[in-house]
Amino acid sequence: MFFMKMKLVIAAFLFAAILSCSRSKKQLVSSDFIDSLITRYQEPGFSKDNDTALVFWKNRIHPKRPGIVSEMKYAAALSMRYHLHGDIRDIKMADSTIRKLDADFNHRESCAQLVLMHNAILQHRFNEAGQWLEKAGYNGLKKYDLLTSSFDVDFELGRIFNAAQALGELKANDYGYYFRRAKMDHLNGLLDSSIQAMEIAARLERGSPLLEELALSNEGDLLIHAGRLEEASALYIQCIRMNGADFHSLSGLGWIALVQDQNDTLAEKIFSFVRKKNKLPDVLYRLSLVAESRGDTLLEKKYAEAFAVQASDSLYGNMYNKYLIELYTGILKNPVRAEYLAKRELENRSTPQTYAWYAWTLFSNGKKEAAMEQFQRNISGRPLEGLELYWMGKLMQCMNKEYNANAFFEAAYTNKYDLAPGICHDLKIYLHE
Repeated sequence: MFFMKMKLVIAAFLFAAILSCSRSKKQLVSSDFIDSLITRYQEPGFSKDNDTALVFWKNRIHPKRPGIVSEMKYAAALSMRYHLHGDIRDIKMADSTIRKLDADFNHRESCAQLVLMHNAILQHRFNEAGQWLEKAGYNGLKKYDLLTSSFDVDFELGRIFNAAQALGELKANDYGYYFRRAKMDHLNGLLDSSIQAMEIAARLERGSPLLEELALSNEGDLLIHAGRLEEASALYIQCIRMNGADFHSLSGLGWIALVQDQNDTLAEKIFSFVRKKNKLPDVLYRLSLVAESRGDTLLEKKYAEAFAVQASDSLYGNMYNKYLIELYTGILKNPVRAEYLAKRELENRSTPQTYAWYAWTLFSNGKKEAAMEQFQRNISGRPLEGLELYWMGKLMQCMNKEYNANAFFEAAYTNKYDLAPGICHDLKIYLHE
C-alpha cells in the first residue's frame, strides 16, 4: 500500500510538472501587444506625407505639356500607396501614367521603362518585364542598373545561370547586391547564408527606414523558413515599431501565433485587423488556414471562395496562381480550373516550381502518367519549396515509389512552418512524428 501511495504521489508530481511546463511555454506573440497595437493604431506620418505628395505631383502634370519629373514622382507616390494599403488600382494607375510618359517621349526614356519593368515583375508579368528591360537597355543603362534589373528578370523567369552571372558581376557592398544575394542563396538551399545576406542589407540601409524595414521583414520570412520563429517574431515586432502599417510583418506574427503558439483566436484577430486595413486578398487565404486548423470546413471554404473570387479578378492577373492552385486542388475541389491556371503560369514563366504546379494539377485530374512525365523531364533533381516538395511526394506515393515519396515528405517537413496546418498534419502521420 505504501508503494502504491508513493506511485500516486510521484504521478501527481509528474502531472503537475507537465501541466506547469505546458502553461509556462513561451508564447511568441503577445496578446497584450496585439491588443495595444490594434487599439492605438494610427496611420503613420510618412503615409500621410505620401498622400500629400501624390496630390501635389498629380496637380503638376500638364496634359498638353508632358514632363518626366512630375509623372515619375506621381507614379512613385502611387506605388508607395499600393505597398501601404494594397489597392491594386494604384499600381494600374502608376502603370498608365508611365506608359503615357514613355509614349510622349517616343520610347526613348530608359528610366520610364525600368519603372514599367519593376511594375511588371510586381504583377507577375515576367515576360513583359523582360521586354521592358530590353527596351531600357537599348536606350542606355548604367552598368549597375543593367545588372540588377537583369538579375531580377532572369531570376523570376527561371534563368538562374544568367541571374547568377549578373549577381557575380554586380558584387558590391550595397543593399541591392545583398538583397539579391539573399534570394539566390535561398533558392540554392543556403539558408543561413541567405539570412546573413538579408541582415547585411538591412544594416547597410539604417539611414533609410523603409528599405531597412523591408530587408528586416524579409529576414523574418527567411527565419520562419528556417524554423527560428522566436527570432522571426522579434524582427517582425521591430518592423512594426518602425512602421505601424507594415501589414506583412503583422501577418507574419499572425502566422507564428497560428503555427507555433497554437493560438488560432489571436491569429484570427490579427488577420481580421489586417483585412480591414489592407485591400489585397492575401489575408483571406490566411483566414481560410485558421479555419482549417480548427477543422471548420464550412468557414474554411467560405474564406477560400472569397479569396478565389478576389484573386481571380483580372486586375491581379497571375499574381495568385500558386494559392489558387492549392485551393482548387484542395478545399474548393476544382482541379480542372487548377490545371488551366498551371498551364497559364507556364506561359508566364517556366521554372521547376511552376512545372511542379502543373504536374500536381495533372495528377489531381487523374493524369498520372502525364504528371510523371513532367516530373522526370522538368522537375526531378531541381530545387523546390515546401509545398511543391509535398505535392511531388504525393505523386510518388501514388506511383508506389515509397522511397522517393519519403524523401520528398522529409524534405517538405523541414519547411513545416511554411505549410498549411492540414498538410503538416498529413506529413506528421506519414512520418510518424
